[in-house]
Amino acid sequence: MSKALLGRFLSRSVRHGRLGVVFADGSASTYGTPSPGFPEIVLRFTDGKVPRDIVMDPRLGAAEAFMDGRLLIEEGDVMGLVSLLRANNSWDKGGDIGKPSVLKRLVGRASFAAEQINNRVGAKQNVAHHYDIGNALYALMLDDEHWQYSCAYWGEGVTTLAEAQGAKLAHIAKKLHLSPGQEVLDIGCGWGGMAIHLARHHDVRVTGITLSEEQATLARERVAAAGVADKVSILLEDYRDTAASGRRFDRIVSVGMFEHVGRAQFETFFQACANLLQDDGVMLLHTIGRMGRPGTTDAFTRKYIFPGGYIPALSETLAASEKFRLIAADIETLRLHYAKTIRQWYANCMANREAIIALNGERFFRMWTFYLAGAATVFEHGSMCNYQIQYVRSRHALPITRDYLIGS
Repeated sequence: MSKALLGRFLSRSVRHGRLGVVFADGSASTYGTPSPGFPEIVLRFTDGKVPRDIVMDPRLGAAEAFMDGRLLIEEGDVMGLVSLLRANNSWDKGGDIGKPSVLKRLVGRASFAAEQINNRVGAKQNVAHHYDIGNALYALMLDDEHWQYSCAYWGEGVTTLAEAQGAKLAHIAKKLHLSPGQEVLDIGCGWGGMAIHLARHHDVRVTGITLSEEQATLARERVAAAGVADKVSILLEDYRDTAASGRRFDRIVSVGMFEHVGRAQFETFFQACANLLQDDGVMLLHTIGRMGRPGTTDAFTRKYIFPGGYIPALSETLAASEKFRLIAADIETLRLHYAKTIRQWYANCMANREAIIALNGERFFRMWTFYLAGAATVFEHGSMCNYQIQYVRSRHALPITRDYLIGS
């Protein structure tokens, strides 16, 4: 029964490219037609329960079967497999568009109601789940100059990951419209790359906050090594506690952190930011976002990657921020930049396969590469993008044209 259902699912899902499946009973099926630009993949299932698991939840079922070695990729790799499936059902494929089905709307509402509260204790636990797995892993995956675990900026002539991450930092700095001596708050400061860049190149004082103990420790070491310890402070602190302290900042920057806030805390986050920002201040929010309507977080991501996280639609981000008189002065949609970034991370992980397995084990390596493959392809074919939203509290805080963003 499950085998037949999976066959029907794959027949509908794979029309371009080829997917071969060898089942545990020795039978085999092929789906799709060879097409330029689409990979050819061959899978082997080692037990008869794999089809059922995939039918029950395609993403989680396939992920866990792959992680456990029950779904083997005999030709191609996991990036090719996920690319094949996603490319056959591109979110922006064109054609007529209708309203979502009643079932999809009901499921969306139920998932919305079930979203995690993400209070202080839960937020710290969720961050630790992903970021405290060890700096050694990230050292093998990220660019070693900036240690940026977020979407890079691939302008014309940019060819390396380090160059692209440096370009991202410079791009954001322009949008902050900085002046020497200003006080900057970096919410979710990671390993300190943004704070170091701003202090070194713009002569500002930066307070970076994170909930990850591993990140905070290494960020302080990197700040000291960069020679900017007199300008940068790294705190292990929740943004809600920073806001409660009564401090105010000339500039606020937050890169890759809003995805972890949780939908139930959106208004809390923006109220905190509004109160942390000086009346003439500027804030730059860089976040993964949905290009369509609000949605839900899939079971694989919730369970293994970002518990408590949620990728926001632009509509719900703006709806939450506008309640606290934060003016969206500029919005930029980065459409393919993150796909290019994540493919670089995936390549680094594949090149360091044995080292990562030695650190975290074979099952972790399969889980991690499945995650990266899904992430890269959802930016190529799915509904995900990155938003950079520039906020001000006063309409006079910035020049009235965008010319200051152009040039060096």
